[in-house]
Amino acid sequence: MSSFTTTALVRPSLRSGLIATAIGLAGVLATAQASAESALPAWKTSGELQYSCGGIGVDESTAMRAAMKSYPLALLFAAKNGDYLADVKVDIASGGKNMQMTASGPVCLLKLPAGDYTVKATAEGGATQSEKVQVGKGAKTLDFRF
Repeated sequence: MSSFTTTALVRPSLRSGLIATAIGLAGVLATAQASAESALPAWKTSGELQYSCGGIGVDESTAMRAAMKSYPLALLFAAKNGDYLADVKVDIASGGKNMQMTASGPVCLLKLPAGDYTVKATAEGGATQSEKVQVGKGAKTLDFRF
């Protein structure tokens, strides 16, 4: 009977410790996510589109790339030689709706409703590329190389 009593006393203590550890880890993860979110450039809105563009500088680029998997769509802009591009004009069309933005950095995170989209990107000098994407089933990335 004494082993039952000892086991009964240890289990709640162990359970409490595990719960406290889980709560602590959840707090750390929430803080890390909030910190990563605050490292991102300001969010802008164009119709139903919410977006954040940046990636200039190592810290911001690292934060943007780490956050890509948390958003429905990410856009990357670079020259064929690998140099990152900014000031890319972006037109996003879906079901008769048209949204426009200017990418102020080489990485853009987009919050869009689920659906099929055509994304057209125009770099300085007028070079244009267009890609179709289905948003809503996991994170997607479109890589535009001019």
